[in-house]
Amino acid sequence: MSSSLKIGRFAGIQVQVHWTFWLLFLFIGFLVFSRDGTLVDLFWYSLFIIGLFLCVVLHEFGHALTARKFGIPTRSITLLPIGGLASLKKIPENPKEEFLVAIAGPAVNVVIAIILAIFVPTETFTSMDPETLQEELSMITPGNFLFYLLTANIALVLFNLIPAFPMDGGRIFRALLTMKIGRIKATQIAASVGKFLALLFFLYGLFYGILMAVIAVFIWFGAHSENIMIQQIELMRGYKIRDAMITEYSLLKPDDTLKSAVDKILASTEQDFLVVDDDDEIVGILYMDDLSNALQKTGEQTSIQNVMDTSVVTLEANAELSSAYQKLNRRNRNFFPVLENGEVVGVMDMNNINEFLTFRSAFDY
Repeated sequence: MSSSLKIGRFAGIQVQVHWTFWLLFLFIGFLVFSRDGTLVDLFWYSLFIIGLFLCVVLHEFGHALTARKFGIPTRSITLLPIGGLASLKKIPENPKEEFLVAIAGPAVNVVIAIILAIFVPTETFTSMDPETLQEELSMITPGNFLFYLLTANIALVLFNLIPAFPMDGGRIFRALLTMKIGRIKATQIAASVGKFLALLFFLYGLFYGILMAVIAVFIWFGAHSENIMIQQIELMRGYKIRDAMITEYSLLKPDDTLKSAVDKILASTEQDFLVVDDDDEIVGILYMDDLSNALQKTGEQTSIQNVMDTSVVTLEANAELSSAYQKLNRRNRNFFPVLENGEVVGVMDMNNINEFLTFRSAFDY
């Protein structure tokens, strides 16, 4: 079962809602009734959440459609309780492109805020004394609904422009640094700033709001993982898949038994295997997880063709090594045959990539 509910495809991009998003409505219900609110109050709060997250979706489409201008597609846009996530297939390496993609999201909220300001009598609220204003804004009502939405969009702009990498502001900061000192050093600096700000957010969240602490955790690990990824991709620069692929590997036949695969695993360090027919054409891959499950259910005399995975994704030997790394990171099953002129010349998995990176790092440093 998918953890996200698909709600539609717009401009060719799938929009989905993560299951945790619905917890937000439970929190809103608790908040309203703890203040002796009514079902009418709950309706306006819920409508505000829907309106706010519609603005968040438009924010993410700002990123996605700008990225599309630079030839970068978006797999999906996912709504989470802490905001939205546009899953771009890659982050632009050109700093000018990254700057424009990053700033496009907040720019959408600026436009929304300007439009809302036309219809919201802001002077009415700004002219109130603090006590009256606090009473007026104590609950969301038809009279202050658009004002709440206006201030929420302004808050989204300001929050997203905080230079806490990998948030929008952090990516803008990284892009500007990249123009001066290069992508690797820029990422290191942006990630360090992002971690520092995440620590401040976390400490603030512990005392004043747990949601901020949760956001801080996402920022910390996001900054750390992307910093590592950029460094690893840089180590691969200039290398082809053939430079790192495994050239000594075993082949299995569809009619072989699972016992034959077990024997090969015990006699070597291999775990996953290519399955080929009599013409040496790839017909599937036998993964160790599938092998282990089948042994428990059907026994070792079962034919490999009954267990193998036939959805084979291949790599080209002369392709950039970084492209394999990114493909391996996107899949749960990361074992690929490597082809040259249509023939198998090697295989590649994540362990192989990590070994390559370990030695490249030792050579460079």
